[in-house]
Amino acid sequence: MSLKRATLTLLAGSALAQAIPLLLGPWIARLYTPAEYGQFSLVWTVASNLAVVGCARYEFALALETSEQGASALLALCLRMLLAITAMAILVGAAWMLWADLSVAAALPLVVLALAASQALAQWAARAGRFAVLAWGRVVQWGGGAVGQVGFGLLQAGPWGLVGGAALATAAAAALQAQPAPAGGWRRLLDSQPLRDVADKHRDFPLLNTPHAFAGALQDTLAIALLTAWLGDSQAGAWALALRYLKAPASLVGGSLSQALYPRLTQAGNLLEARTLVRHNMLLLAAIALPLMVALLAFGPWLFATVFGPEWRGAGELARSLAPYIALHFIASPLSVVTMAWGAQAWALKLALVGQVMFVGGLAAGLHLGGLAGAGWGVSAAMLLYFGYFFWALWTWD
Repeated sequence: MSLKRATLTLLAGSALAQAIPLLLGPWIARLYTPAEYGQFSLVWTVASNLAVVGCARYEFALALETSEQGASALLALCLRMLLAITAMAILVGAAWMLWADLSVAAALPLVVLALAASQALAQWAARAGRFAVLAWGRVVQWGGGAVGQVGFGLLQAGPWGLVGGAALATAAAAALQAQPAPAGGWRRLLDSQPLRDVADKHRDFPLLNTPHAFAGALQDTLAIALLTAWLGDSQAGAWALALRYLKAPASLVGGSLSQALYPRLTQAGNLLEARTLVRHNMLLLAAIALPLMVALLAFGPWLFATVFGPEWRGAGELARSLAPYIALHFIASPLSVVTMAWGAQAWALKLALVGQVMFVGGLAAGLHLGGLAGAGWGVSAAMLLYFGYFFWALWTWD
């Protein structure tokens, strides 16, 4: 399947997947309080932080395996890593419940398992060119999650409803994406088999990409934790709601483009061809991001108060201050796979660590100077410098 067709297939699925939560979002915001949303977001963000490295990033090496036997062995390795991180999540969740008296933290291991399995099996389906399966998986995960949250909200399930609806839908998406079956069937993956060779072959992914991905996810975890400690659950909930809907366009376009772009970059005949592909997509993304930024700057507070209710106007003020950052993130999100395809993971890791420090520093400085909205302006200012350098480096890569 061509890059254009694959991207359009994933884009169509992502559009439907994002449309359902966006349409149900105002209802969800009225079924749950900002404080309940803040508790859910804290648990979900920590789970996402663990899940992003749940397979030690070996799943992203699936596209590099040309033989079915090698790909099956690599998938078996992913599943074993996943069981290990889930076991660790059980300990983390138990300790969290005792330390913070947060009962919903009990769901942490199940959320980690669902998220990591869905991520790994999405790469498995992408390697096989099953882009329609990927598209429907997104519909089930995001659209089904919103429907589940509405259902649990009507039952007044509190933060458990938010966690349960999203986790069940993610698990269903993982099951849908578990095709095609690996060589020898799924049962064979559970059999004891030597995996040292395939682990050594792709060791750059756990050694370099795992800390990179974990640091990237840690940014969101630290942000929610810092906001909860500084301003409380309600303000953390406003941050989480704003980021969820502001990053929806990046998830829609960026996720679809990156899953189609990554195989194309690995198959490019030379660096000039690959760099031309990156530049073209960078300009296209920038043309979409600029109008989104202008709209948020002009109408952010009014939009959130109108759509989600007056109690969420603070999220709209935050949306305005985050507008420059959201535009930059929209462009950068699908380009994160470029350094993997170009074998530049060590460089990307170093840059990402600098970016995490800048993000948290901008957030803390903004919180100190101007509360929640100030945090948004601090993040936007800091990340303008970071993403500016990242885009220049990709544009001139040699």
